Amino acid sequence: MSELRSRAAFDELLASLREAADDWVVPGPGMSDDDVAEGFRNLTHILQSALYSHQEFDPDRPVFHRIVSPTRSFTGDNSDAVYYETPVAPGRTYIVRGNLAGAVYTSFTMEAGAADGAYATHNSGVLNDTQIDIDPDGNYEIRLGGEPAERNWMDIGANGGRITTRHYFEWPHSASASQTLHVPLSIEVLDPPPPPPRWGDERVARAIQRVTNHVRGKTVDQPPRDPDAGPPAPFVSITPNEIPKPVVPGDMAFAAVDAAYSMFPYLIGPDEALVITGRWPECRFANVCLWNRWSQMYDYVNRQVSRNRANTTLEADGSFRLVLAHEDPGLPNWIDTEGRPLGTVFFRFFLPEGDIETPVAEVVKFADLKA
Repeated sequence: MSELRSRAAFDELLASLREAADDWVVPGPGMSDDDVAEGFRNLTHILQSALYSHQEFDPDRPVFHRIVSPTRSFTGDNSDAVYYETPVAPGRTYIVRGNLAGAVYTSFTMEAGAADGAYATHNSGVLNDTQIDIDPDGNYEIRLGGEPAERNWMDIGANGGRITTRHYFEWPHSASASQTLHVPLSIEVLDPPPPPPRWGDERVARAIQRVTNHVRGKTVDQPPRDPDAGPPAPFVSITPNEIPKPVVPGDMAFAAVDAAYSMFPYLIGPDEALVITGRWPECRFANVCLWNRWSQMYDYVNRQVSRNRANTTLEADGSFRLVLAHEDPGLPNWIDTEGRPLGTVFFRFFLPEGDIETPVAEVVKFADLKA
């Protein structure tokens, strides 16, 4: 019997996982044993995503799969949103049908260069709910590819490969953690091809290769960050407790082109808290989340590790005062750090109107908070 391609692909996947474990999840400066353990959790969540969404990735027979969840966390997930993805291909035309399901913001982003499980190189377009005709019950239908149209249409482009959908909910509790929330979403390819060949060595090998591509694209194939190069994006601060001005990220992969972001590291001692003051802008959606060093959200199922406008108590002048602390200070707007002295704070503002006031952060003693 000749050597099976599927066996060779499987061996390559195992080797890539070992490489990621040895060269990507590695102790770095200031990393604790728990940080390394979370790196392995992140790696296995990426593998879960690769198997769930990308192993049988087929732009001729697309299906929407949920990207992240409380048990599948990576790439900066969000406690107030549900995301889906599906493959698409240039030259084909698709019909997407869905319902807003109460979301305050819905959009479809074309991730370019993302065929066969690869990490997207950039996004090549977005279609949000202001560009979609929606009936009184929240139902809509859009077309991907084919003849251009002014509304309800998105170009796939020569390097299109995957659609990311965003469904944002501003509830007092976490929408992403909800076990009852259902966002109706389907996709149909026009002029579908005949049935694919039955599963055999070559087809299985290609499927496993997509898994490997996805794992490597999110881990060892990411270019290492130059510590002397400054912030990786205009909306990012690398100085602890210094909040950068919120800005639109442009065509960055996995970013929304119609949102403004602000991201910075927090650093507080065991007897300290970080107080963030500011104002929510006029926008469709706004929130702030905490991530670990692997861009995974803290435990939003069991803890209050984020805030949006629906669960923020405002001051008399309409401003907010958020309190990041290791334990409940007995004040409004506590955000639980889970006892982590270091983490990432990420603000999102969708479809903002006018200038966004940059929030201000101040480290204070926990004992002095009420004063």
